[in-house]
Amino acid sequence: MQLKGKTAVVTGSGRGLGKSIALKLAQMGANIVLNDIAASDAIDATAEEFKEAGYNVIVTKGDVRNPDDVKAMVDAAVSAFGSLDILVNNAGITRDKPMAMMSEEDWDTVLDINLKGAFLCTKTAGKIMIKQRRGKIINIASVAGVMGNPGQANYSASKAGLIGLTKSTAKELAARNITCNAVAPGLIQSKMTDVLPEKVKENYLNNIPLGRFGTPEDVANVIGFLASDDSNYVTGQVIHIDGGLVM
Repeated sequence: MQLKGKTAVVTGSGRGLGKSIALKLAQMGANIVLNDIAASDAIDATAEEFKEAGYNVIVTKGDVRNPDDVKAMVDAAVSAFGSLDILVNNAGITRDKPMAMMSEEDWDTVLDINLKGAFLCTKTAGKIMIKQRRGKIINIASVAGVMGNPGQANYSASKAGLIGLTKSTAKELAARNITCNAVAPGLIQSKMTDVLPEKVKENYLNNIPLGRFGTPEDVANVIGFLASDDSNYVTGQVIHIDGGLVM
């Protein structure tokens, strides 16, 4: 219960990796603010699961690209639990296409959600953390932001930008006892990887020294460390969770 009494906001937490991260932080004792877009039904089901398990949880719906929605999310966290101690910028999308076929809308939408959204959430939550003189900000980047990926110019650029945002945030807010770090997951087990042809999976696995895809829990465990006091002297770092894919 290292996070007992702490409040964590996890964006894009209705399902998938975001849900796994929120669950890990709840298991560590944190009050949880689940956040997803208004059209998400999954987030309500996730909240019910958390409540049945005895976790303290509220739901906020909104678009991380919208400053008013972001402010409402942060205000709801403070109103419900009295503080905002941990922010996990997880919300993100892909719109993969070869660059020659990628529209400006494909580019703008991915950059707006993945990068501008994280900026707005960090800026808004950061004001609360500055007043508290404490806080943990954790950004979900990707190995694509480190090594690039064909067909993912928009996604790779957004995640590389998120790494730059992480380092700038860490330097700006360190004096207020606020840390900011990023994780860069590699190939993580998901519905997308489950349906890949065996030959494609084999080609991917040949490039991973540990010889397996990661799990959402592999990522969530590192987030738990970064959210806890055990990481108080760690800031501005990008931790790769990729089985050795990028060294």
